[in-house]
Amino acid sequence: MASWHSTPMEILYQTLGWIAFASWSFSFYPQVLLNYKRKSVVGLNFDFLVLNLTKHTSYLIYNAALFFSPVIQRQYREKYGLQEMIPVAANDVAFSTHAVLLTGFTLFQVLIYDRGTQKVSKTCTAITSIVWVSAVACTIAACTRESWLWLINVFNTIQVIMTTVKYIPQVDFI
Repeated sequence: MASWHSTPMEILYQTLGWIAFASWSFSFYPQVLLNYKRKSVVGLNFDFLVLNLTKHTSYLIYNAALFFSPVIQRQYREKYGLQEMIPVAANDVAFSTHAVLLTGFTLFQVLIYDRGTQKVSKTCTAITSIVWVSAVACTIAACTRESWLWLINVFNTIQVIMTTVKYIPQVDFI
């Protein structure tokens, strides 16, 4: 990682990053605990969970690949310059890993607890299928050209799109 050239800025960056990690990570637990307490997921939006898993998985792929891969970091620096910092920190990888695990655990609760007649909608299934088929196609294309930075940017774009899509049902258009 390129240097901040300022110890106070580095400390602030790290501190705020881990505060964000803790804050966002905490947000997953009330639902998991409520599901456990009630032994029911009735009322929980299954579409949101599936879309959220796709979003967080894409975000994890982006974060982990850019944080850990020297090849992708090299491609990043070739494109943006040697002085540019890699825009992913350890707290980003930690959060996205945590988010995938907790969202997956919540989906597991959907399988084992009372869910009434609720199910994942056909629209959600179609959206998720299109996204993952597209991701596989992009992965194949990236493999032939060794365009790893392009590929992880595809996954970053997926996470942005999925963030938008998962909240659309909550928007009041009136």
